Amino acid sequence: QVQLVESGGGLVQPGGSLRLSCAGSGFTFRYYVMKWFRQAPGKEREMVAGVTIDGGRKKYAESVKGRFIISRDNNRAMVYLQMNSLKLEDPAIYFCKAEGQGSNTEYWGQGTQVTVSS
Repeated sequence: QVQLVESGGGLVQPGGSLRLSCAGSGFTFRYYVMKWFRQAPGKEREMVAGVTIDGGRKKYAESVKGRFIISRDNNRAMVYLQMNSLKLEDPAIYFCKAEGQGSNTEYWGQGTQVTVSS
């Protein structure tokens, strides 16, 4: 059974930090591009960050560049999103996604809520 399970969300003040984790199981994690998306109420889901299968290349949305860092640990089948300098526009449900290279296979997690409030 394929699973992606996010954790680490919560409430943080503006300027604070959170580290999201996503644990993959039931598929060969190391062969999948991993991405983080977010969706705020009334808005479309948007990609926040992505990392290649070997962790060598990373991509970020302009809105989070310089603040968020994506990383992965293939031995543990984990992907992380370190979020620093959180802003009032960052609150959303954050999802991790696995995308099979050269295939249409993709998996989504159930999401974790991030709230930024003073």
